[in-house]
Amino acid sequence: MPTCPHPSGSGSLVLLGSTGSIGTQALEVVEHLGRTGAAPRVVGLAAGGGRPELVAQQAHQHQVPILALADPAAQEPVQAALQALAERTGRPSPVKQVLTGPEAATELVAATGVGPGDTVLNGVTGSVGLLPTLAVLRSGATLALANKESLVVGGALVKAALHHPGQVVPVDSEHSAIAQALLSGRHERGLTSPVLTGASEVRRLVLTASGGPFRGRDLHELAGVTAAQALAHPTWQMGPVVTVNSSTLVNKGLELIEAHLLFDVPPADIAVVVHPQSVIHSMVELRDGATIAQASPPDMRLPIALGLTWPQRPDLAGLVAANDWQVPVRWDFEPLDDATFPAVDLARQAVSASATHPAVLNAANEQAVAAFLDGRLRWLDIVRVDAQVMEAHEGLPDPTLEDVLSTEIWARARADELIAALN
Repeated sequence: MPTCPHPSGSGSLVLLGSTGSIGTQALEVVEHLGRTGAAPRVVGLAAGGGRPELVAQQAHQHQVPILALADPAAQEPVQAALQALAERTGRPSPVKQVLTGPEAATELVAATGVGPGDTVLNGVTGSVGLLPTLAVLRSGATLALANKESLVVGGALVKAALHHPGQVVPVDSEHSAIAQALLSGRHERGLTSPVLTGASEVRRLVLTASGGPFRGRDLHELAGVTAAQALAHPTWQMGPVVTVNSSTLVNKGLELIEAHLLFDVPPADIAVVVHPQSVIHSMVELRDGATIAQASPPDMRLPIALGLTWPQRPDLAGLVAANDWQVPVRWDFEPLDDATFPAVDLARQAVSASATHPAVLNAANEQAVAAFLDGRLRWLDIVRVDAQVMEAHEGLPDPTLEDVLSTEIWARARADELIAALN
């Protein structure tokens, strides 16, 4: 886990993806921290624009001066909602600037003037998070990273943009758990490590997976899966794309790639185990055979809070429940059924194939998930489309940003062709 360049509660915070699952929970954390005087000042919010009333309410409540909206058409309803709030509360709108368009989130990083001592939480969904991630790193601000796709798609570019080891703080529960567990052993490589010398004591990382809503089913039982069934996750409340990815275990494959890049551990040394209770968030196995696990109820507000306050642990009493050790519980661990859920192996293949294959996997999957949610693709065909697009890609060894972006465009077009052929 990185050392934070500023003490808990100081500095400014920019939140990218404020109306999504991560964003709304992050603002709950900020509100809670404010009661103890340890909250950062929120100076910028970025959102897609599909929930204008919520963006306005967030900006009004937290007195945010700059907004970024991916959809230019959202500016007018957001401004109207801000005006209505001002009239109702008697407090003038705090918003002085509204950026719009596909690059608005990236532009927000510069517009807010964040730098060393500040934090940007990237909680957007999908590879659109890559350009904001690069902008944050170039600014020198700490990147609290919940957008795994930006690292998956542009791993080498992210590493090149890093100001210093420890600038990235992982927010995904699995990677936050690994970073916490790594404090029990010496591991001094990777994006999140502030120390660059010494031998590693880590034998392997163990990512836990809930198994999603279809754990224990075989391929025959999954033939007619509906979107409603795929979105019914048993333990986590997440956005639709991440939830579908959890049902196929593509999300776990992307997390494997993310762990490889964050902690500089070969994919072959990253295991995946099914843990349906989602209490053990991941583990680190050390070379002497000891395994260090991080356990907490399945609540994203804990890793989000750590992402905002590291290296200090905030008091989350009254917001996040701890495990109750006074009642009988059981924790189950099962091997991953690779035959039914091949996405994790597909992710390993992507890493070994080329620097651009992970980007192809992610782009194809985003198209396939969108088609599934629209009723244009069967659930079983999601990973099949991903695999076929990967097979058609030749790969690039040292991609530039332009290479990555053009590869993504190609992968999406190829996925769309395959999806159309299946209809």
